[in-house]
Amino acid sequence: MGAKRKLAAKSKQHANNNYDNVINIKSKGQQVQKKSIVSILPRNRNQEQYVLTLLDPKKDIVFGVGPAGTGKTLLAVQVAVKLFKEGAVDKIIVTRPAVSVDEDLGFLPGTLEEKMAPWTRPIFDVLREYFHAKEIEGMIEEGIIEIAPLAYMRGRTFKDAFILADEMQNATPNQMKMLLTRLGTGSQMAVTGDLNQADRIKDNGLLDFTRLLTQSNSDSLDVVQFDQGDIERHKAVAEVLRVYGDE
Repeated sequence: MGAKRKLAAKSKQHANNNYDNVINIKSKGQQVQKKSIVSILPRNRNQEQYVLTLLDPKKDIVFGVGPAGTGKTLLAVQVAVKLFKEGAVDKIIVTRPAVSVDEDLGFLPGTLEEKMAPWTRPIFDVLREYFHAKEIEGMIEEGIIEIAPLAYMRGRTFKDAFILADEMQNATPNQMKMLLTRLGTGSQMAVTGDLNQADRIKDNGLLDFTRLLTQSNSDSLDVVQFDQGDIERHKAVAEVLRVYGDE
């Protein structure tokens, strides 16, 4: 897997050039400029460690574990876009346990992407900073961006891809093992989750594997732990929580 950061692979760089330039679109008569350069700006020490670990070519799978609002998903998507634009990966795969414990995708209308939309919207909010909506649609049609529930990962191997497994706090140990063994040549994976929001305590795949990992030595796997001090909030939100007595 050490070949995943093929930054010198010119053919991949050329293949991604269609999505690498500044994109200008018209909105109400004005030019709206999309970002062509991915600037990743960590706001605290753990965020910096997380980004550096994700960008480390020796790290194939990185776990970001901690409370909501710490930037686990945001920073992972930014790294994915950066690696795609640099030609290090050919595609971006986004997966997560499909729904909460009391919902079922099969009863929701629309395509698979439409069914997953409520749970992947924060990810698309980040992607839209770098790509126009029509481009994202085209990239999904071409398989450059793929959105799929965790169950759809079984039996597949992803090559030259950045895989983001989001909200994995409700995965079982079997699901976690199945996911982690999908990694193919030239690929990297970011796994995020908040154990405080887990619906399952027993047989929790995220808790199980991160515990095992901290007890073993690995050059290619790593865990970055976030805590309450890493939560980045708007100052007004922090004030509202103070008024409620939550801080």
